[in-house]
Amino acid sequence: QVQLVESGGGLVQAGGSLRLSCAASGRRLSINAMGWYRQSPGKQRELVAGIIRDDSTNYADSVKGRFTISRDNAKNTVYLQMNSLKPEDTAVYYCNIRGTYYNLFLTERDYDSWGQGTQVTVSS
Repeated sequence: QVQLVESGGGLVQAGGSLRLSCAASGRRLSINAMGWYRQSPGKQRELVAGIIRDDSTNYADSVKGRFTISRDNAKNTVYLQMNSLKPEDTAVYYCNIRGTYYNLFLTERDYDSWGQGTQVTVSS
């Protein structure tokens, strides 16, 4: 099993900054891709930013130049630095991490895990 723990959400004024973190734990994790998604009421969940094994990144057009995704391989952690926040960035943010791990029988398994979600609220 692979578990993710998110942190860093909160309330901030427009123009402010927040940093989200998501740490993965499990037996002999191998991570292929990490990403941040968000969902606001009445809307579908959307990809905000992603990073893959070779550190290539991609961003939603709405956050380019304002958000930065990064990773710490030693800590199995992905970060999302959010600057110049706007009220339309208000949403629940979820991290997603995909890769492989070894179960108790030392069998390699794929995983596609989601964090519990963290609320980001930007006031105008």
